[in-house]
Amino acid sequence: MGTKLTKALLPMEEAEQIIIYDNLSRSNHNLFIGEKFTHPEKVVFIHGDLLDTRKLRRIISQYGIEAVYHLAAYVTTPFANTDAHFHEQVNHWGTSELVLAVEESPTVKKLIYTSSASVYGWSEEMMDENSAPNPRTFYGISKYRGEQHVKRMFNKMDAYILRCGNVYGYSKSMRFDAVINRFMFDANFNSRVSIHGDGRQSRAFIHVDVLAGVLAEMLVKEIPAGIYNVVDRNLTILEIADALKQIFPELEFIFINQHLSLSQVRVNPDSRLRRYIDYSNRREFVDEMIEFKSRFSF
Repeated sequence: MGTKLTKALLPMEEAEQIIIYDNLSRSNHNLFIGEKFTHPEKVVFIHGDLLDTRKLRRIISQYGIEAVYHLAAYVTTPFANTDAHFHEQVNHWGTSELVLAVEESPTVKKLIYTSSASVYGWSEEMMDENSAPNPRTFYGISKYRGEQHVKRMFNKMDAYILRCGNVYGYSKSMRFDAVINRFMFDANFNSRVSIHGDGRQSRAFIHVDVLAGVLAEMLVKEIPAGIYNVVDRNLTILEIADALKQIFPELEFIFINQHLSLSQVRVNPDSRLRRYIDYSNRREFVDEMIEFKSRFSF
């Protein structure tokens, strides 16, 4: 998300300078190589940790930061349930420290926090912003606890909680543990995809290009502080597999524990955020995957 958002912000006059604050914990340096940025003079990189409170406050003060995008998180797949300590440290207490630094800053006017649809937990019902969160994994719980710190800023500044669907699609700094990205990799290079359970479980998704556009527009649009879902489609695992079969006709599917019906979450794409930002994804899913395939080197 950060790489795509940076590229989306660069041509905007309102983004006079972009400070990237990252601890590089994923050992992914793709942001720094490849094609040149447009307006590279706008970009400053700071190697820093979310949990380094002193450095975080110093950077916010030094650069007179006006808007903060909080994308930093310890991330796993939405239904993973491991590493409780790291989730709590980074996603909960790290967010707490950042919010406190923002609150004490005289320059910050806008805070945008990317949360997750996983805070809704598992449900057969279609969720929306009025649905009660019920996180069921360490990741979801930690993101929801982080939300509580951002919520107390609603009456103090333009603060936003964006509950994003599972992010997919090509980015040069992309993750391959998310289901669609992983399926594309396995389909292209192994001609085989593993499906856990019966494949009928649904997930809420958002394409990384669509999300980056939403985040960039949040910088300039006048939107009431609050909680907003950012989802553009819900798909079952079998629907994803069917789309890939169109692109890779020789693709094989291996079902693991096919007798199980696994947990799911569906989120209404008709978010209240659409009143302020038109982020309709006008591409068919299979066309997105064809474009994704074209990005592979071989």
